[in-house]
Amino acid sequence: MSATRASNNRQSAMTLMHTPQIKVQLLEAIAPYACNPKQHDEEQIGKLVASLREFGWTFPVLTDETGEIIAGHCRLLAAQRILKNGWTIHDWPDIKTAPVLEKHGLTESQKRAYRILDNRVAEDSEWNDELLSLELAKLADMDFDQVLTGFSAEEIEAITKGIAAETESEKRESGGRALADRFMVAPFSILDARRGWWAERKKAWLDIGLSSETGRDNLLAFSASSQPPSVYQAKNEYEARIGHKVTWKEFLTANPDLNIQSGTSIFDPVLCELAYRWFCPPGGLVIDPFAGGSVRGIVAAKTGRQYIGCDIRQEQVEANRNQWAEIGNDEPAPVWHCGDSKAIHQHCAGVEADFLFSCPPYADLEVYSDNPADISTMRYPEFIAAYREIIARSVSLLKNDRFACFVVGDVRDRNGLYRAFVPDTITAFRDAGMNLYNDAILITQAGSLAIRVGKQFSTSRKLGKTHQNVLVFVKGNPRAATEACGDVEIDDDLFVEKLD
Repeated sequence: MSATRASNNRQSAMTLMHTPQIKVQLLEAIAPYACNPKQHDEEQIGKLVASLREFGWTFPVLTDETGEIIAGHCRLLAAQRILKNGWTIHDWPDIKTAPVLEKHGLTESQKRAYRILDNRVAEDSEWNDELLSLELAKLADMDFDQVLTGFSAEEIEAITKGIAAETESEKRESGGRALADRFMVAPFSILDARRGWWAERKKAWLDIGLSSETGRDNLLAFSASSQPPSVYQAKNEYEARIGHKVTWKEFLTANPDLNIQSGTSIFDPVLCELAYRWFCPPGGLVIDPFAGGSVRGIVAAKTGRQYIGCDIRQEQVEANRNQWAEIGNDEPAPVWHCGDSKAIHQHCAGVEADFLFSCPPYADLEVYSDNPADISTMRYPEFIAAYREIIARSVSLLKNDRFACFVVGDVRDRNGLYRAFVPDTITAFRDAGMNLYNDAILITQAGSLAIRVGKQFSTSRKLGKTHQNVLVFVKGNPRAATEACGDVEIDDDLFVEKLD
């Protein structure tokens, strides 16, 4: 036999010696790892018990050469539960045993790392909800017990009907509170500002004296008639009651509480509150390179956050400061700088922010001033160049492992074609070192669009736009950023007057 063939045979023999083999082993001989970082609750164990009884062993328990578990702790717990109750395992003759894959040759560090990896990788995947719903429906058509998929009956109903649900373990951890009780609204990618709760919360913010349009020209973006259908109905009823037609100005002067949509674009205080409570640590510092009106600054202060905003218009900054002087109290006072946002790194020199939050100009949709440094006056290529510069300098002020949120909407050019402002924003953040983490849609009031859209669509096939994009970015590690935010805190007494 040649030396080469002998060497190959020795290598083959060594490979066979270390090839993991599945063997049957008594449950009592399998040793759990004492410091296993993954904890398994009763719900999870119960699901694996049901799986073993219905499908049998589909994965062995992975151990090292000493019999200590590397992966499969929950499978062992489920098998022990079955043995204790004297139940059966599908297509498995002896419930006192389990299939074991014995892995030789791993170092202690490799075993420790794999235990974490085995549990971690499953957390990174997401479901395709449409395909999942379809598969569950097919199981129902086959009269198969869908609960054996590991989803509860409530979760299956939620998936197939598109409603909110939580697992039993989540309910226990939250004390049985619903999603809306825990997070103000269910944390879905659709945020509906037309809901009754949302409208009531918005009115509560406005009732404390919040007036974002102060300091801006009236009818900057919308006509006075840009109101939801309910306000149109109220106007008709008012005219019927007084016996004659009135202008929108006359109606809203007589019924100021019904002025849901003012003449200028106003940042939604409820969305602002959600952004702070979800993505900014309590007491954290917020920077806003496109401050505009007072909303983001005042809501930050009222929810216990520090705020530094920058706006190019002196009259806007003064209006914001005056409004805070009227309604502010002991909260940390918001700070508004007057100046070019391209110098945000100078206005906020030495600042280490916990949250970057803004609603930038939508190109030239609203022109805020005649100052040539105002980016809303620029042609789109120049606008984007300045916009990217402002984002990059703002991101440089943000701590690592933190979130940023920009509320944006696409705008059309003079030919009626979208400019791709939303993807341009995403690209600007990515180039500045932040990654897109959440993309939510804020559904807004249609206002007079319900009246105008018919003619618009007939002549141009342009859809009536009733949403904005809420883009959330992360700088660094998303889990670390989430930990920095802490638990979501809901202040139910925010609008209750506190007496001495």
